[in-house]
Amino acid sequence: MSHDDPPPAPAKKKSPAEEAAEKRREKLTPGSLMKAVIRSGRGDATPADGDQVILHCTIRTMEGIVVNSTRREHGGKGIPLRFVLGKSKMILGFAEGFPTMLKGEIAMFKMEPKIHYAEDDCPVTPPDGFPKDDELQFEVEMLDFFKAKVVTEDLGVVKKIVDEGKGWETPREPYEVTARITARTADGKEILPSKEVPYFFTLGKSEAPKGLEMGIGTMARKEKATIYVTSTYLTESSVMPQLEGLEEVHFEVELVQFTQVRDMLGDGRLIKRRVVDGSGEFPMDCPLHDSLLRVHYKGMLLDEPKSVFYDTQIDNDGEPLEFCSGEGLVPEGFEMCVRLMLPGEKSIVTCPPDFAYDKFPRPVNVPEGAHVRWEIELLGFEVPKDWTGLTFKEIMEEADKIKNTGNRLFKEGKFELAKAKYEKVLDANPVHVKALYRRGMSYMLGGDFDDAKNDFEKMVTVDKSSEPDATAALVKLKQKEQEIEKKARKQFKGLFDKKPGEISEVGMESKNGGDTAGSGEAVTSRDRDGSGKSSPPSAESDHAFDEEKPGLIGRIWPSARRIFSSLGLNRCTIL
Repeated sequence: MSHDDPPPAPAKKKSPAEEAAEKRREKLTPGSLMKAVIRSGRGDATPADGDQVILHCTIRTMEGIVVNSTRREHGGKGIPLRFVLGKSKMILGFAEGFPTMLKGEIAMFKMEPKIHYAEDDCPVTPPDGFPKDDELQFEVEMLDFFKAKVVTEDLGVVKKIVDEGKGWETPREPYEVTARITARTADGKEILPSKEVPYFFTLGKSEAPKGLEMGIGTMARKEKATIYVTSTYLTESSVMPQLEGLEEVHFEVELVQFTQVRDMLGDGRLIKRRVVDGSGEFPMDCPLHDSLLRVHYKGMLLDEPKSVFYDTQIDNDGEPLEFCSGEGLVPEGFEMCVRLMLPGEKSIVTCPPDFAYDKFPRPVNVPEGAHVRWEIELLGFEVPKDWTGLTFKEIMEEADKIKNTGNRLFKEGKFELAKAKYEKVLDANPVHVKALYRRGMSYMLGGDFDDAKNDFEKMVTVDKSSEPDATAALVKLKQKEQEIEKKARKQFKGLFDKKPGEISEVGMESKNGGDTAGSGEAVTSRDRDGSGKSSPPSAESDHAFDEEKPGLIGRIWPSARRIFSSLGLNRCTIL
């Protein structure tokens, strides 16, 4: 090699699966696997890793005696075999032989025992009485193969795309789905005929077999696909009430449409349902960042659909509502949903009182504690002014406006929104002492003590004259920490008083000062998404000290963590 030649490219590191396949391939010796073509196939394409192959197979002794077969004429069930190359467990002769076949081809593979079921560490078990120590002939007909979408790791749900869909968005719980569906058994018997009116169901409500739902969850609008579902995922449903005796079902699906339904809080209380699609791609074209929004909306009491308390088309002289998101100018539930809308989209939102008007100036005709329904149309939005190219003076003017908004939000007790504004100010001027102070106070009131401490200490390094304010803030922070730690110790009192092996309960203080956990009752904290469902301990839920903890646990967790650490406990699960 000359000095001018480029250095050779480094060898690509093999995956564990590739290394395992190479190690198995070393067991092949001359004559251990022989192939004879009985009928030629079509085209020149052969299966590759990631392809699902569908085939019939008949196994014979060297004397021609059939010992096993998928074909009915040879005593089988008439159900073809399915494998996903590189994923399915199979004998070595299949792993090496299938990639040599064409569609429609019939071939005879002669295999020595060490290449089929007598292989050392063979990943599959032969049927009872199978002559695994004999040389055998495997007659294989390659019916079809195609690139497969593996939906479940155990290959219980696999998808074949027939016609590509539009866009990249796919449905998930609790989206509403409209689809044309037919179903056949693995041997081709129709069990769910097509009908003129498409099926309509909600994902996650057991209205369709679980495997079918999972497959549809990978489809785009207008996509056509075949979804292969084994019995493990054939749950009872209104779409297919009769499942007895079915080992596998092939669903032919055309996803006509789906309606985006979002459970915004994860507990079923704040629901956004899209009724008219907007323009653009979700979520890239949504006003996720603070923006100037223009919307038409109609508000009504949820339990009284005719009781409209505000309609921009009537009460605002037909003009839309304009507001800047991130400034607390509309109820929190309203803004959360609008941020996930596309221009031109219309959505119906049902909202609980704590995210509607119980924490926001309430219209006179909306009673306290009212659940509301909003019909919202996002007409458009303007993104914030890009500071690129602005003069320093212009940037400071914009930062001053944002700071003033943050001050207002802080005074209104909207600390998370205020913190976001102060962070924006600090992007423009990282040495802004007042913004550091305000952001630190927002952190402290939100229970983020470490971040608050960092901001208060940084004040002094930025401006020595701010030391009295910073010192006072740190004293207040220490008092707040001590209050929370005292509450934490009370909450977890008795947790470590039991002997090893005994269960100690955690009493959660109720509003009236009593414990909500009585004798013999367990207390569960709300899970991450706020659903209120108790979650079983898991490897993920057992990460005690680096997780966010919701609700009351979240407020006392920093202090509780220190208590646990002082006792030498590095891992602990809150049940």
